[in-house]
Amino acid sequence: MPQALERAEGSWAWVVLLATVVTQGLTLGFPTCIGIFFTDLQHEFQASNSETSWIPSILTAMLHAGGPLCSILVGRFGCRVTAMLGGVLASLGMVAGSFCHTLNQLYFAVGFISGLGMCFSFQSTIIVLSFYFIRRRVLANALASVGVSLGITLWPLLARYLLENLGWRGTFFVFGGVFLHCCVCGAILRPVATSAAAETRERPPPPPKTPARGCLAACGWALQRHLGFDIFWHNAGYRVFTLGVMWMILGFPLPHVFLVPYAMRHGVDEHRAALLISIIGFSNIFLRPMAGLLAGRQDFAGHRKYLFSLAILLNGLTNLVCTASADFHVLVGYCLVYSVSMSGIGALLFQVLMDVVSVDQFSRALGLCTVLESISILVSPPLAGLVLDTTNNNYSYVFCMSSFFLISGGLFMGGSFCALQKKEKQGRQAEAEAAATEAALERALTVEGPRSEKQPCTEVMYVTSV
Repeated sequence: MPQALERAEGSWAWVVLLATVVTQGLTLGFPTCIGIFFTDLQHEFQASNSETSWIPSILTAMLHAGGPLCSILVGRFGCRVTAMLGGVLASLGMVAGSFCHTLNQLYFAVGFISGLGMCFSFQSTIIVLSFYFIRRRVLANALASVGVSLGITLWPLLARYLLENLGWRGTFFVFGGVFLHCCVCGAILRPVATSAAAETRERPPPPPKTPARGCLAACGWALQRHLGFDIFWHNAGYRVFTLGVMWMILGFPLPHVFLVPYAMRHGVDEHRAALLISIIGFSNIFLRPMAGLLAGRQDFAGHRKYLFSLAILLNGLTNLVCTASADFHVLVGYCLVYSVSMSGIGALLFQVLMDVVSVDQFSRALGLCTVLESISILVSPPLAGLVLDTTNNNYSYVFCMSSFFLISGGLFMGGSFCALQKKEKQGRQAEAEAAATEAALERALTVEGPRSEKQPCTEVMYVTSV
């Protein structure tokens, strides 16, 4: 029996927005609490910093890299089924992780399975939200981003409480039950009546002549459809954006992973150390929606790229505070200033991408950007862990490393965007001068028209030389 379609901008759209807020809190907010378990997992498996860092690395990388696969599932089964499947996978991964006896098992269960499930749930809600909200899309995205801040605020507090009472295994088991709420949120995602939803399925392609050629053709078609390699090659602005984001991501996630162990190593109480991450999340509850609304204003349309570069630069400079002092009150101030730049990066990231590519290319450009971004996320924490192992757990080098990638990435993007804008401006001036010259020649030809019979050779020679 066919189900009724919901109306865009209707009352159910706000229920979908609430489900999106909860889902983003459960998925995007979760990786920040992994640092709470860092020391316990090291002692449990007698592992180095680099080996333990692979857990949040793989988890966060899958959260981003699964985007193209999520798009395929959404196109085949819809957002509701994909989001509920993601909740089941995230739950199974955490429950399986509570029974793991080696780090490799934990990499696969918590990192791969749970990370992929979180990706399915998170991206499905984002996709369906764009169908439910059209006129109020900027407002909806700004409100949905509150879920990330709520997750960053609440996950560390819940993780610390459960860790003290149940240990890390019992905590992961409980987390498996918590992630089942993604299934409830997914069930709320009813299909919406839009032109995109009313499209008929494409007919299956004709059978290939040979199985091998058919598989290669299918893989090539999928890559071309969901990953914008051609955009990367031909669009200089998108190329600068993607390379800059890849570079700065090598430093951006490090404070989320290493801030808590850094504070604990310098004598900060476990509860107060976990509170530092919650301060970042709580500040973002208010800062991220404000930044999102400001970023959506047309007044900032021409300056968003430079504001994004400035936010990255400020984020990198802020991390240098941790190299100077590990006092709790100093770290609280660091978290507050860090929240400002973090909210700016989060609010401007997709807005800048929308500015450098056209609307019809956005999904493919986003797919390639998230896949390349996940490579940096996968490498960053283990690389920082290797730095810790080689420097006898000196966390100052980790924050210096984070600052280096962020500052250099911000300077690269800001300088490159400025150079591209200058080149584009010179190109427009050259086109305007050429158009003016062509118009002047046309006027001259029009004026000289009556005398063309007296000077036929001169007239012909004049036009040919231009």
